[in-house]
Amino acid sequence: MFEGKDMRFASAGVGGSVALADAMITPLRQTTIRSWVDRISELDLVPDLGEDIGSIRWFRGLGTLTVLSVCALALLPDFGPVFGAQPALPTEAEFEEARAQMIMPIAYGSDSGKRMAATDTVVALAGSPERPRIELTATLGRGDSFSRVLQRAGVGGSEASYVTSLVSGVTSLGGIEPGTPIDIVLGKRTTKNMARPLESVAFRARFDLNLEINRNGSGLQLVRKPIAVDETPLRIRGVVGDSLYRSARAAGAPASAIQDYLKVISGRTSLSSLRPSDEFDIIVDYKRAETGEVKVGNLLYAGVDRDGRSAIQMLKWTMGETTQWFEASGVGESKGALSRPVNGAITSGFGMRRHPILGYSRMHSGLDFKASYGTPIYAVTDGTVAFAGRKGGYGNFVQLNHGGGLASGYGHMSRFAVSSGTRVRRGQIIGYVGSTGLSTGPHLHYELYRGGRAVNPMSVKFTQRAQLSGSDLARFKGRLNNLKSVKAGAALAPLRPTERIKEEPKREIDRLTQNMDGRPPRG
Repeated sequence: MFEGKDMRFASAGVGGSVALADAMITPLRQTTIRSWVDRISELDLVPDLGEDIGSIRWFRGLGTLTVLSVCALALLPDFGPVFGAQPALPTEAEFEEARAQMIMPIAYGSDSGKRMAATDTVVALAGSPERPRIELTATLGRGDSFSRVLQRAGVGGSEASYVTSLVSGVTSLGGIEPGTPIDIVLGKRTTKNMARPLESVAFRARFDLNLEINRNGSGLQLVRKPIAVDETPLRIRGVVGDSLYRSARAAGAPASAIQDYLKVISGRTSLSSLRPSDEFDIIVDYKRAETGEVKVGNLLYAGVDRDGRSAIQMLKWTMGETTQWFEASGVGESKGALSRPVNGAITSGFGMRRHPILGYSRMHSGLDFKASYGTPIYAVTDGTVAFAGRKGGYGNFVQLNHGGGLASGYGHMSRFAVSSGTRVRRGQIIGYVGSTGLSTGPHLHYELYRGGRAVNPMSVKFTQRAQLSGSDLARFKGRLNNLKSVKAGAALAPLRPTERIKEEPKREIDRLTQNMDGRPPRG
């Protein structure tokens, strides 16, 4: 019984186990298989690089980003030009046809349009016709010759020389200002291998003179046409105010004249000492032609009327070959520093020093200027050559006497440009830098003497005075009184009309106009 029961239990267990296996296999057989698209879609190809930095997933995402960037750059489009078909070059006939319709041929005087061949009705001319009369205007250039201007305009050589001689007999050819227009009229020539005959030449020779040269029969005749010119100087007066320059400009004074005026006045007194109530007085050379032209010249008079103090009156006056400013009393004065004798730096000053050759200390009675061999040496001011020759350790030496006990010396020259007794002017070359005498190299040793004793050239100012007397002083006083008698602004008054010679009209239309209204022709 026990065994039977056990057997039934065992068999029941076996049966139960089979039923459980079947129950587990059945659901597995019903599951579907996924495709590769689903599997790829589930892959995390683009992870967030901000998470899990340094993990395998993060490096996989970095690789994906790198591959995508490389692919994007590789597929970047090209922005270069797209070349199309090149047009064929035009042939010579096509080019000429297009050129005939351009603006350039019209600018040179031709007509626009295509070329047309001549027909049988066109008869060739035996010779090209010439203009019976040529009118042109030539301009005299700076440094040009009056005769060359005429020849360049087409005037024959013989006629140009004759016209030049006629003009030079009336005025100086050098006085004709550059830029002067010259009206030239050439007539008809008989043959083509000769120059056209000159019919007329007209130009302004001077500010107060017009010249015309006209053909009269077979010859040329010069006609002078003077121009009325008012030479009343321009006098400008005004109050100094806050600024002397601005006040003078506001009064109408030219800028160049004001600059010269300030230089002259500053030589007599300090500009800062002028009071706003003081009055300036400026007189400049001024010319007006009846044709309307104005020519402003140089400053003639500079004055200042000072309230409660002596007035400043300076007049420009020429005495001999020099021109300078003189006071109303006839005394001329110029002050300033001596100019440099050579263009170079000072290497040794005035005073005690150790001599570079002798080896002991002694007085250096001048200035040494650094300069290369052969550099020009200039006179510091006007003077006379007192000595030019060899002088001991100075080598080649030149001494200039400037008057008033003042003298200058120049040593170690290579050669001289002046000789004893020669009169020299300020800035004139008197020699050239060298290394003669006791010298270690090319330089200039410059000394200045006062009363025969060497002094420091850097501490010396010079004063030159000139005193007018006799007839020179009388002429000076007369000129000063004439200028001061001119009223301020008198030069700006209207000019008086001058009588003109009535000319017969040359054109028929002018004659008809004059006969109709009874008035002279306009134009």
